[in-house]
Amino acid sequence: MSEEGTLPDRLARAITLAGPIALSQFMGAANTHYYATRDPLGARGDFTTAPEISQMFGELIGLALADLWDRAGRPAAHYVELGPGRGTLAADALRAMGHAGLTPPVHLVENSPVLREAQRARVPHAEWALDIVGLPDDAPLLVVANEFFDALPIRQLIRTAEGWRERLVACQDTLFLPVVGNTVFDPIIPEHLRDAPDGSILETSPASVAVLRALAAKLMAQGGAAIVIDYGYSGPAIGDTLQAVRGHAYANPFEEPGEADLTAHVDFGTLVEAARVEGLVAHGPVTQGAYLESLGIGPRAQALIQAAPDRADEIATARDRLTGDAAMGELFKVVALTAPGWPAPAGFA
Repeated sequence: MSEEGTLPDRLARAITLAGPIALSQFMGAANTHYYATRDPLGARGDFTTAPEISQMFGELIGLALADLWDRAGRPAAHYVELGPGRGTLAADALRAMGHAGLTPPVHLVENSPVLREAQRARVPHAEWALDIVGLPDDAPLLVVANEFFDALPIRQLIRTAEGWRERLVACQDTLFLPVVGNTVFDPIIPEHLRDAPDGSILETSPASVAVLRALAAKLMAQGGAAIVIDYGYSGPAIGDTLQAVRGHAYANPFEEPGEADLTAHVDFGTLVEAARVEGLVAHGPVTQGAYLESLGIGPRAQALIQAAPDRADEIATARDRLTGDAAMGELFKVVALTAPGWPAPAGFA
């Protein structure tokens, strides 16, 4: 333990000295510590992502990118992944791309030293960047962001009898709890939501829009496309989606900050609108289930089963987890963002 104390101690001290902090500040500090200090994935971790469920997920995304690259004229291009986890998706996608003749330089945007080591084991020839600014600027980018935006900080606005206010985080000792701030936010609330019932919550993610705008600037200048996959909705909409996951179970988001994964559902409507404002062409959102089915997960699953009949049940179960409406198929959405003049990616009608 450092002389400054634990993360809860530091947050409690900051709140005691300066008053309640924005939820976005609390969430940002908690997730920065969380990801920097552990590998959160898999049975021993706190959650499992689609690439860890089956190789089919990364393979199909890789083939979709290779197809897009082929129809775009096979330009020199870079593969980029935002928040690449253990590097499993990248490894599977790059293997599939290679079979299609695409062997791009690889750039992974990752801040966690623990996860960088895991990525290095799977994609040893990759280069790393801390943010989008650090990516190359000499060729089109083929970008994947799977479960990246959900972990970016959000702000929550709550409807009260006095109007819309921001939800802040206060503390008593190191017990953290949400409170209502005093600043008036009514003028920025979408008109059709202003008269929502008291207690209604509207979430915004300025951090997500900032990342998307930076990515859009790169794609507009260099060409290319981005595929964004996450759980979410087409907003803005009313709802409290902040959640914490620890040990594959839901936890209290305000308890033991830095020891659980804090996420919120992604507002795809706002991301798509931000992309279009910057000049990109947006495709979707479509559900993850429909997307993977259109890319051919059915035939791919059958091919894997034929090659390994003893794994038939495991492969079929993985396909159902990825595409089933009661699993990830309906809740998870996919959007594609393309530079002007680039073709529409496969999977989008």
